[in-house]
Amino acid sequence: MESLSGKDLLDIFANYNYTDLFEDSGINENDPSDLAEACRRESASLVVRYVVAFIYCLVCLMSLVGNSLVVLVVCYSKANRSVTDVYLLNLAIADLLLALTLPIWAIYRAHEWIFGLAMCKLTSVLKEANFYSGILLLAFISIDRYLAIVYATRAATQKRHWVKFACKGIWLFSFLCSLPVIASRDVFQAPNSSQMVCYENIGGNQTDKWRVVLRILPQTFGFIVPLLIMLFCYGVTMYRLFQTKNIQKKRAMKVILAVVLVFLFCWLPYHLSLLTDTLLRTHVIADTCGRRNTIDAALVGTEILGLSHSCMNPIIYAFIGQKFRNNFLKILVTHGIISKEILIRYRKRSSFSSTSANTSMTL
Repeated sequence: MESLSGKDLLDIFANYNYTDLFEDSGINENDPSDLAEACRRESASLVVRYVVAFIYCLVCLMSLVGNSLVVLVVCYSKANRSVTDVYLLNLAIADLLLALTLPIWAIYRAHEWIFGLAMCKLTSVLKEANFYSGILLLAFISIDRYLAIVYATRAATQKRHWVKFACKGIWLFSFLCSLPVIASRDVFQAPNSSQMVCYENIGGNQTDKWRVVLRILPQTFGFIVPLLIMLFCYGVTMYRLFQTKNIQKKRAMKVILAVVLVFLFCWLPYHLSLLTDTLLRTHVIADTCGRRNTIDAALVGTEILGLSHSCMNPIIYAFIGQKFRNNFLKILVTHGIISKEILIRYRKRSSFSSTSANTSMTL
């Protein structure tokens, strides 16, 4: 038997392609299930995994600090709290709950899942509930602003008893919509790998079909419907504001619109990636290995962007919301951390007016 030289080996591997891989391994490249198995063999590099973990930890720190300040400001001025403040308080609480899970997701992204089945289900539910409650709270804020500005129903929008029921309903609906995650999420060893993962594990040959069904719920009731409500309410509200000269209301709307736009910037790419993945799994678009890997990478990247939203709102309040800064400075003055002269100088410089109709003390 002739021995192979180094040049012969290079020639063999130079002509080695993916078709040879499918033929030699028994994988049918036209079979979506077999193709999925082949595509799962690619994994992120160690450097990428640690970068993602660092981003999660940074977002966690910023979210804990920022949203804690929001909760402090809203709770401290309980007597002057508006309907919008109640919604923003619940939004901050939702972001705080999500932030507490980010170190766990960071370790998972850098290594593997080591926290057991119960923690897998709990953290997954909190992530889903955060998204649902976030967009639903923003939708209710848009309705509140619509009623307060378009119909000038200040008395109706300032009643808090129905706001408490609305917030409880939002939380209940969010957790109900997250229940499929409890049923489908599992800890198991990834195919063609020794690592444990926390992922959907529906089982059987209908996994992709059920995954698509479970995605219809968040994409329809948890994203599209609230988005349409916000677009309608803010569209009519902005049109009415352009016809008035109420500067205070325009300032409040500027902050709220910034909150909505940032939410869409963070979460819309993720849901577009989910939609593309859904179309891929239902074979509306052709399923190829390269396309599947691209979509999987997009899902991971856009999920990072979506989770980073938990620290964005406090930054918006701090840089745009004059009332948030004013109330925060008032707390510092009350506890003797800064002098009262600093607060007076800030109010003069920002031309702050404490008498505002139908606006939030946070905004």
